[in-house]
Amino acid sequence: MTRRKKILLILIVGVGLLFLLLVARGLVQSAPIGDKVAVIDIMGVISRTDPVIDQIHQYRDDQTVKAIVLRINTPGGSVAPVQEIYSELNKLEKPIVASMGSTAASGGYYIAAIADEIFANPGTLTGSIGVIMQFTKLKGLYEKIGLEQQVVKSGKFKDTGSSIRDMTDEERALLQTTLDDVHSQFIDAVFEGRQAHLTREDVVALADGRVFSGQQAFEHKLVDKLGNLPDAIDRAGELGGISGEPKVLRTKRKPSMLERMLGVKGKENLDRLLDNAGVTFRYELHIR
Repeated sequence: MTRRKKILLILIVGVGLLFLLLVARGLVQSAPIGDKVAVIDIMGVISRTDPVIDQIHQYRDDQTVKAIVLRINTPGGSVAPVQEIYSELNKLEKPIVASMGSTAASGGYYIAAIADEIFANPGTLTGSIGVIMQFTKLKGLYEKIGLEQQVVKSGKFKDTGSSIRDMTDEERALLQTTLDDVHSQFIDAVFEGRQAHLTREDVVALADGRVFSGQQAFEHKLVDKLGNLPDAIDRAGELGGISGEPKVLRTKRKPSMLERMLGVKGKENLDRLLDNAGVTFRYELHIR
């Protein structure tokens, strides 16, 4: 063997060993060979869309991915990010199955509604089809401590929801109109996904913000089957035409700097930590 070939062989072996080391440390993910079901995790309060949409596009373009499972564990989130995810999923030409974890409420259910089939555990908290605006009024506190704010605005509605004064009836009516419009959008999205099972009138009757257990949601036809994530993956494989047990592709999410600093793993655990610290989130689809 010539010296050049020896150097080339050493380089090939070295690159191979480096790749195996990266795989072992989770920095590079090795994908299973053959037709696959891809799992997209939608966890925690929905406020950012880029990571989820990037995965949607990745699996859309991967010809070996025959079906998608949405693993949903979220109390909801802001309106626009939820709608962005819903819109991108609606463009997919692959079967989609939703698998609800402990909570798939409000914006979580909004996204689940796009799926061809929805699985929930009997004790899953879901539903909460509605929208909410919340304002904190500090007027009384300001008056007690002698704090006064001066406001200069370009129009009479510019400081609607201000914490330093009472909301007027006209402002409340204006905000209610906006909420009613977004609520109607939510109902339309649910009806679009569930029209094989529910009329729009059925959806309206269920869209009063109430939370359902997975069992109750199944009885109201908001979910199709009671089952866990493996059940949803198996069904997605069937819908994708995969024979036998499907191979699963699931991207590991890198922890954020804040998660590393706080010593927690995963956004779900970070949200739980914030809850324990007194920062709580409602199930309803927020508008901020």
